[in-house]
Amino acid sequence: MTPPFANPGIEAAFDVLDPQARAGLLALRRLIFDTAAQTPEAGRIEEALRWGQPAYLTAERKTGTTLRLGVHKGARFALFVHCQSRLIPEFASAFPAWDRFEGTRAVLFNDPAEVEPLRHGWLIKRALTYRIRPPLEISA
Repeated sequence: MTPPFANPGIEAAFDVLDPQARAGLLALRRLIFDTAAQTPEAGRIEEALRWGQPAYLTAERKTGTTLRLGVHKGARFALFVHCQSRLIPEFASAFPAWDRFEGTRAVLFNDPAEVEPLRHGWLIKRALTYRIRPPLEISA
């Protein structure tokens, strides 16, 4: 079950989007909360606005790094991570040739059907536990 929006500003951030982007970002939001519910070590997820975009933090236990949802100039919508993290390189190594990326900053989507719970849930779980797990060995 997806929780209600944390505040009216977050709901408004979703309401201004085109229908496809809104549907895709709501699917990612639901996946973030579902993944967090299956990841007890992450603790309670806090939903906030960062740079005008919905953001998801492990504020209670500080086990992870922030995930943000928003539009992107090169795609209809995107899942953003901290650009200096190793999340996107690890994800691209684990799932080569499946997704489009903007550097180490974002996974890009054009259609809500591209959100894949198993694959993108893996990335979300790694973000929620970023500070408490060892990095993956990836080939350069």
